Amino acid sequence: MTSEDVHELNPSDDADGVPADPAAAGAAEGIEDVPPDVREQYAELAEEVRGHQFRYYVLDSPTVADGEFDELFTRLQRMESDHPALQAPDSPTQVVGGTFSTAFTPVAHLERMLSLDNAFDSEELAAWVERVEREVGNGAHYLCELKIDGLAVNLLYRDGHLERALTRGDGRTGEDVTLNVRTMGDVPEQLSGTEEYPVPALVEVRGEIFFRVDEFAELNAKLVDAGKEPFANPRNAAAGSLRQKDPRVSRSRPLRLICHGLGRREGFEPERQSESYAALKAWGLPVSRHTVVLSTVDELLDHIQNWGKNRDSAEHEIDGIVIKVDEVPLQRRLGTTSRAPRWAIAYKYPPEQATTKLLGIEVNVGRTGRVTPFAVMEPVKVAGSTVSMATLHNADEVRRKGVFIGDRVVIRKAGDVIPEVLGPVADVRTGDEREFVMPEACPECGARLAAQKEGDVDLRCPNAQGCPGQQRERLFYLASRKVLDIDALGYEGASALLNAGVLGDEGDLFDLDEAKLLKTPLYTTKEGNLSANGAKLLANLQEAKQKPLWRILVGLSIRHVGPTAAQALAREFVTLERIEEASEEELADTDGVGPTIATAVREWFAVEWHREIVRKWREAGVRMADERDESIPRTLEGMSIVVTGTLQQYSRDGAKESIMARGGRAAGSVSKKTAFVVVGDAPGSKYDKAMQLKVPVLDEDGFTVLLQEGPEAAAERALPPEE
Repeated sequence: MTSEDVHELNPSDDADGVPADPAAAGAAEGIEDVPPDVREQYAELAEEVRGHQFRYYVLDSPTVADGEFDELFTRLQRMESDHPALQAPDSPTQVVGGTFSTAFTPVAHLERMLSLDNAFDSEELAAWVERVEREVGNGAHYLCELKIDGLAVNLLYRDGHLERALTRGDGRTGEDVTLNVRTMGDVPEQLSGTEEYPVPALVEVRGEIFFRVDEFAELNAKLVDAGKEPFANPRNAAAGSLRQKDPRVSRSRPLRLICHGLGRREGFEPERQSESYAALKAWGLPVSRHTVVLSTVDELLDHIQNWGKNRDSAEHEIDGIVIKVDEVPLQRRLGTTSRAPRWAIAYKYPPEQATTKLLGIEVNVGRTGRVTPFAVMEPVKVAGSTVSMATLHNADEVRRKGVFIGDRVVIRKAGDVIPEVLGPVADVRTGDEREFVMPEACPECGARLAAQKEGDVDLRCPNAQGCPGQQRERLFYLASRKVLDIDALGYEGASALLNAGVLGDEGDLFDLDEAKLLKTPLYTTKEGNLSANGAKLLANLQEAKQKPLWRILVGLSIRHVGPTAAQALAREFVTLERIEEASEEELADTDGVGPTIATAVREWFAVEWHREIVRKWREAGVRMADERDESIPRTLEGMSIVVTGTLQQYSRDGAKESIMARGGRAAGSVSKKTAFVVVGDAPGSKYDKAMQLKVPVLDEDGFTVLLQEGPEAAAERALPPEE
């Protein structure tokens, strides 16, 4: 683009008829002397040129050739030459082409952006529903949507064109962030209407700008690498990235938008809130796929509870569920208070984030020898529990997050997920903070730490057989619900059995008997008899011997072999003996395994003491082969099926077992090779991925058809893909 060349023409060069001093050519003319049609033409042309400059210098995506731009720019100069009163300081002819700066000018919203009242428990929500029904009757429906923890914005579209974007501000007046919002890929410059939903003459669109959780982590890592302070959490990152004077900085950040309401509108009057969302989608604006319309308090509470359990499955941070009366006429009858609509409420979950002081960083050793730093903090309540420790993953991650010992840090805890440190509150640093230094020796056995292979970010303890920390972690892991489900053997039990000397390693586990447990104080009474928990442990062990082969495989703690890979191996080879004898090539050729896992399996079985564990388990009566039920037809042979969300009639493990019994693979992620995705309540991002890839999606009834009648019948029950 050559706008700067055009702007900096030599004063003596009037080949285009542009005088050196246009202001001198008609200084006496005032703006009121310029004909209205010329003023209108000039305004449209100036906006067009300004838009081309923005696309070229900020977005790096020009839509016209340089010659076309030069022609438009020169026409603008000529109009200003003919009518000097048109020329303003912010005219495209008066600024250097790449100079775009956001001033955050206060601008009034056409319709006030209200806040929401909150409910914090089921009683408060029920009381709100009761008030609604008392005023409008029992016919109301309730639209439910995820409450995104982001930055509220108001987009003004006039005749389908994005005219202005404002922050919420105080609800009456917001800051103008139009240039920054125009850099976002989610925000169309021009709305596209349909026959059902034509573009209105004017509409204010309300939405939330946010960071996806994974993209927030990537941004912080880049900031730390550049020597800059990281953001404390995704919401701060969204606000900080949007409020940049240089819109090119905003463009470099992966900001996202989800629209969730309308303000002032002309030419569109929906009967339902859900109808307005359908219109927003038709116009090309992003809306949430997790929005549902429900009818009763019980349905609302079930929905809230399901998302409360699965809130970490959303691609962005959520802090509650917003509930709105769906019928717009009923909204009008209910009205608003001075600060909030009476037809909407936000059910707030216990906060998943909190700020506390990082007292220190220590390390522990895991079941495969991986040594992991963890944060030791001043206790703080988050997500309904008191937290004093949080994971930091590895030394590289500590550096990427920019965390120092002594920092105030933001931590996040999502449901049962291990708490993690998101980042420091860098603004309150005192200078007394210090960097973390990764130790060189294992904290449990003193062995020298090293990467297992070149390029690994994790350091590991090489003393796999003798390290007490690794032994304890392997026992605790195989006893977990997702592996062998030995309820009476927890972390404390694993430590007690090892400390008492009745177990040398996990190979001795199934040889435990009453006599050995009587040597372990944790499993005895004060009188020295076997405790109820000890008897329960012996019963648990007998049940664990009959677990499916894939669970036995996972319990061996072979690196990279989780439930999905173990299921694939068990399905292909049927017995542990055949897996042990298989070549690396045979293992790698198994669908869902591949060379990395195949190498790990071969390396594991090449170790003598590993084979000794298998021998001891086999002699103790642990089942090492799957018995196929020949009465169950193999209707899903070779198919990859993903189950996500909460099902009512099937447990997660039960659904997987049903798939595998029919020859299918119970996969953990969605790809183009996925045959079906089964969705329950609160399905999360896997449902979104299925819709994006146009993978057939089944509800719970459709899943039952899949199991009972096969894939062809189920395909007829698949949910239609979203356009």
